[in-house]
Amino acid sequence: MAVMTSLGTGLPRSLTRADLADFPDDGWRYELLDGTLLVSPAPSFRHQQVSLRLAVLLDAVRPADLVVLTAPFAVGLTADTELQPDLLVAPRAQFTDKDLPGAPLLAVEILSPSTRLIDLNLKRARYEQAGCASYWVVDPAGPRLTVWALVDGAYAQVADVGAGGSWTATAPYAVTVEPAALVD
Repeated sequence: MAVMTSLGTGLPRSLTRADLADFPDDGWRYELLDGTLLVSPAPSFRHQQVSLRLAVLLDAVRPADLVVLTAPFAVGLTADTELQPDLLVAPRAQFTDKDLPGAPLLAVEILSPSTRLIDLNLKRARYEQAGCASYWVVDPAGPRLTVWALVDGAYAQVADVGAGGSWTATAPYAVTVEPAALVD
């Protein structure tokens, strides 16, 4: 993942969500975090495998008023922060055709070597600040699932499950995840 400040783009200021409209549709993922541009290449095979299997699992048991989406889909948290979680769950009524203007109920990131530190630290902090009720991180190399839930405005880790285990979520709805079933 490349991290670029506004200086790296030739602009003399922090970037905004409106600036993203001028970026090319070239296969790279462009996100903003507090006005800083994050650029990611296409995900790996294993990353896509985990994403697909988890999306199918989440979608199979979701309540009718909720939607499960995979990246890329914009989540606008502030004027200078637009993220694209690998998976998200949110109420159907909150979506626009273009984006989800606000925090989802669940944001999921699948770790890659280039995104690991950003996903575990910066993105987690921004979702927490925005009020995202649940934040899950899947490490395909483990495989491992780590889950945080918003408790009194701060994330508390509620699960850390390795290859031999399973975990049953209660929010945003009941679903059981076995990390080993997400990879071959």
